[in-house]
Amino acid sequence: MQENCWGHEAVLYEMNVRQLTKEGTFKAAIKHLPFLKNVGISAIWLMPIYPIGEANRKGSLGSYYSIADYCAINPEFGTMEDFDAFVNEAHKLGMKVILDWVANHTARDAKWLTNKPLDWYERDEQGVAKIPWDWNDTAKLNYANHDVWLGQIEAMKFWLRHNIDGFRCDMAMLVPIEFWQEVRRELESLKSDIFLLAEAEGNEFFNEAFDACYGWEIHHTMCDIAQGKSRVWALRDKIYKELECYPNFATKMLFTSNHDENSWSGSEYERLGDATEVMAALTFTLPKNLPLIYTGQEYGYDHSFAFFDKDNMPTMSENSTTELYRRLSNLRHSFTALHAANAGGSFVEINNNAPDCLLTFVREDAQGRVVMIANLSPYKVFTDFHTGIYAGEYTDAISGEQSTLYEHTWGDMEAWSYRLLVRKF
Repeated sequence: MQENCWGHEAVLYEMNVRQLTKEGTFKAAIKHLPFLKNVGISAIWLMPIYPIGEANRKGSLGSYYSIADYCAINPEFGTMEDFDAFVNEAHKLGMKVILDWVANHTARDAKWLTNKPLDWYERDEQGVAKIPWDWNDTAKLNYANHDVWLGQIEAMKFWLRHNIDGFRCDMAMLVPIEFWQEVRRELESLKSDIFLLAEAEGNEFFNEAFDACYGWEIHHTMCDIAQGKSRVWALRDKIYKELECYPNFATKMLFTSNHDENSWSGSEYERLGDATEVMAALTFTLPKNLPLIYTGQEYGYDHSFAFFDKDNMPTMSENSTTELYRRLSNLRHSFTALHAANAGGSFVEINNNAPDCLLTFVREDAQGRVVMIANLSPYKVFTDFHTGIYAGEYTDAISGEQSTLYEHTWGDMEAWSYRLLVRKF
């Protein structure tokens, strides 16, 4: 929505407060903020922090997305004062905080089911609130009733008064786009730089509503390539399709994991295998990107978290994966060509001799250039290409070493290997 906003240059971290620490509280999570800042995180996305319904509760602790009260804190995480302290500390460190917002449904014992008129919910012939999909711990709100829109907006404004910076909007495609447009207008009147991320994908979400949407198609294509179901041209097609179909200011959140992928499809190592690192590098370098790091990825924690029960990450130390994400984050912060505003720098492919395996491209603007040479295949590939005007001296963004990119470049590249070369102007 905004042609220039802080999200266009952010590195986003999805924090699973329940599983981040043994305590699973804001007080424990706040201790991790300086470390995350040092890794290069500039914005924290908190998974839902609200009280969870008891009716049809899943597992021992319930689903974060079964919300009993939009304007309260899940006591599992602490108090409102603890939350405010978390937000204040993040802001002191220069990081933004966005909340997960679930507009489509509430818990089946939510306050609204008791306190609001019957027509705030879609109901069956017996007058019972409908269950969306197979989520039997939730009740479907009725967006034919404009009062529901106003109730949602007022609840979101409640959190703006607690100084949050935006919302990740769960299943945004399940409610009318006109609702999100009204949300935008109302919230922007209180906070001009509000950031809205849609858990949805499509050009329509940038019609006076969202600043960013999910990059599901890119993610699934990456997984298919890693699993041998597709080749590089499938990813190339997606990139050009999005450059053509989305407005310049549109941002796509790119990721190798998130809470859904991790809990239901396995860790990134299970889904991407030996391709994990190169795919992570692509989430920081492809056009229109907003890169995401999910809880545990900053340590390379190879684990699929339980979704409805306590399953916390053990105490871990910095390692090579931490340093990888630090260098990728520093790259994004240092080169405006990688920012999403107005599509960032240009995206120019370098023709190569193995287009079914190699993806070779340049991102460039007036301030600098980033060159990606990636073997997205499980084979050792002989590479042969001409770099033309892009030949010259560079720094390897991962190793920090000086590197020469010759006008005619050739040689073997190992499976799933890459070179990420940078140069300031």
